[in-house]
Amino acid sequence: MQRVIFLLFAALLFLVGCSSKPVRHLASDAALVKPGISTREDVVRYLGEPDRRRTLSPNMEEYVYYNERKGFLGGLPFIGEQLDPSSYEMILVILDGDTVIDCDFLIHKAGDKDWAAAVSEEQLP
Repeated sequence: MQRVIFLLFAALLFLVGCSSKPVRHLASDAALVKPGISTREDVVRYLGEPDRRRTLSPNMEEYVYYNERKGFLGGLPFIGEQLDPSSYEMILVILDGDTVIDCDFLIHKAGDKDWAAAVSEEQLP
């Protein structure tokens, strides 16, 4: 009886470990979009509907795709954020009519702008 319970418990742990939510890989997806060649339809096919959309002018539009990334140790309770802070990645696609004219991939971390505060403090009299 103990062996059956142990096997059921082990199988349950194995199945829980296999479940996960879908992951977006924006870095590789951004490589599919070619400025001057890709169209609006291509962008939606490769990246899906944008997370945010902005009109820059009557003929130009910006699509924004973003994804929060936790580091390997970021999921640890209490200390995960200090050991491995989260970051987010973003793709900015600019469309002129139906043609992509620019596509940028960016990664931002929580402390990216700390250098600006340090420089400002050093320059204060």
